Amino acid sequence: MAQVDFYVTEAAEGDARLYLACKVTEKAYLAGSRVLVWCRSQADLARFDELLWTFADRSFVPHETLLSAGAPVASPVVLSAGVEPAEPPDVLVNLDPDVPAIALRSPRVLEFIDGTPGRRAEGRERFRRYREQGHEPNTHKIGAASL
Repeated sequence: MAQVDFYVTEAAEGDARLYLACKVTEKAYLAGSRVLVWCRSQADLARFDELLWTFADRSFVPHETLLSAGAPVASPVVLSAGVEPAEPPDVLVNLDPDVPAIALRSPRVLEFIDGTPGRRAEGRERFRRYREQGHEPNTHKIGAASL
C-alpha cells in the first residue's frame, strides 16, 4: 500500500503548485529517492522542467525526460508526459488531474493542490479515489510564505 501525501496551499497565483512540487522533488532527490514526475500535459511538464532549473538559487536537481516506455534512465529525477519507466519509482510526483495507473505500483505518491477552484475539485476527486483503493492519504497544509 502506497503512502499518499497531499500538499495543499491556498496560493492560487501563477506557478505556486509547481514551485511547491519543485521543493518537495528536491527533498526526495536529496534523500536518495528515484523520483518520477508525472503529467500528461506537455506544456505543464515543460514548465516544471524549466522551474527545476530556476526555482531556487544554488539548487540543482538532475533530471531528464522519459521519451519512450521502458527506456533506461540515468537521472534520479525523471519527467514523463504519460510514458512509464521500466521500473516504478520510489516516489511518484503526480501533477496530473487524474490518478495514474503507476501510482498503484509506487511506494510513495505526492499530490499537489493550489487554491485554484478547478485544481481543488480535481484534488478532492483524487483524494476520494485513493481512499476507495484503500489508501489513507495524509494532508500537509503549506502556507504561502513557505513557497
